[in-house]
Amino acid sequence: MTYSIVIPAYNESNRLRPTLDALLRYTQEQKWDVEILVVNDGSTDDTAQVVREYGKVHPQILLVENPGNRGKGFSVRNGMLHARGDVCLFTDADLSSPIEEAQKLLAAINQGADVAIGSRWLKSELQTERQPLYRQAFGRIFNFVLRVVLDMRFVDTQCGFKAFRRDAVQRIFPLQKIERWGFDPEILFLARRAGFRIDEVPVVWAHSQGTRLNPVRDGIRMFGEVLRIRWYSITGAYNAAPIAAQEKL
Repeated sequence: MTYSIVIPAYNESNRLRPTLDALLRYTQEQKWDVEILVVNDGSTDDTAQVVREYGKVHPQILLVENPGNRGKGFSVRNGMLHARGDVCLFTDADLSSPIEEAQKLLAAINQGADVAIGSRWLKSELQTERQPLYRQAFGRIFNFVLRVVLDMRFVDTQCGFKAFRRDAVQRIFPLQKIERWGFDPEILFLARRAGFRIDEVPVVWAHSQGTRLNPVRDGIRMFGEVLRIRWYSITGAYNAAPIAAQEKL
């Protein structure tokens, strides 16, 4: 079994070093055949240089470059379409969910899931540092909108910790159109539409103070993106033939 770990990164040079150290340590302990793809989303700091330095010593660490700043959704898609693992996982650059929690996602996949998604709210007691109340309220409202517009019944779609079988990656991500924060419900919508089994798994998680999500500006954008997902589905935009999995974005 081979693994790919995708990390979307925008101006993450300060947080990348401890994250890459943790990933290297854990994957070596587990003796994984792994590649770690850091997707640089047009960073203006030395994010790319940090990845290159690590890659010189650890060839399993690879740099993927976006064509400028395109957003987290584009970064995840770009990384997934370059990934070669039998199981492909994406995680946030700050490891809000410790990499050790990946075992829970892999267990779900080993038990038959095609997609395993981390959840902060299935067992909220696992949160070591909770979001501010306004972020929690936004999450509840957004979850309600997903239920109404997309009939999506997951407790937590937005946790940045998800794993996919390779065949699911090849079916889902070529069709993804949302490039920024609203991409999570889109890939889950596409997975469900393709008939893939999706398991939601409670994971340890800690809120990061460095998050860049603006609950007002990005919240409005995400609600608009949910409507776009429904529109794309109605108009047949998701019926187009998938692009090649290794398309250079």
